[in-house]
Amino acid sequence: MGNFFYRVSLAILPRLYVGVTRLWFATCRCTLRGERHFEAARKQGAVIVPFWHYSILYIFHHVRVRRYPAVVLVSASRDGEYIARIAGLLGVETVRGSSNRQGVPALKRLLRYIRDGRNVGIVADGSQGPARRVQPGVIFLASRTGAPIMPMVWAADRYKAFRSWDRTVLPLPFCRIIMRYGEPMNVPPQLKAEGLEEFRLRLEGQMNDLYHQVWDECGRVRHDRGREAEEDR
Repeated sequence: MGNFFYRVSLAILPRLYVGVTRLWFATCRCTLRGERHFEAARKQGAVIVPFWHYSILYIFHHVRVRRYPAVVLVSASRDGEYIARIAGLLGVETVRGSSNRQGVPALKRLLRYIRDGRNVGIVADGSQGPARRVQPGVIFLASRTGAPIMPMVWAADRYKAFRSWDRTVLPLPFCRIIMRYGEPMNVPPQLKAEGLEEFRLRLEGQMNDLYHQVWDECGRVRHDRGREAEEDR
């Protein structure tokens, strides 16, 4: 019975979500910061764009509207199937994989895509977290391909934060969204474990700096403060 309802929900919920949010997100005002970094890097070839898991609900809409040619890594879990179908309905190609399921084949596919000149989007903190802690896969991809890493973070002044491990954010209608691209990070080729960790920490620091900047610019309580309030209760 559980599998039946899962199949039914897979057939209905992604289409419903896409239909509603196409109108919903069209009312939001998105201001881009640092896009010149992204455009300059794109002219040189493929780029790797890491983003935090909490921001995934708006990412695919942004990719569709801006018409960015990109492939996005999505978890191979059952929940990830909803995200993959939403992405497909919005015209965004996905690769399925995570740290504990189909991870190696997914990385190999992403390596081929990057070497063929295609941009790749990747959830920096993975499908299971911890929240806003960069996983090593993004550094590995950059080290093996030479593609620059172009971190991207966004915030909204009105939003719903769900009680998930990452406090997934859904922008509310007519909100203001601030999206910021960081400066490109170039990773040396063929890094070993120690070097991978060094650049992982660098990227994590850069992305969390961007995170604080966009939420502060929105002028509202950061969505991680909501987590702190819940833990204090």
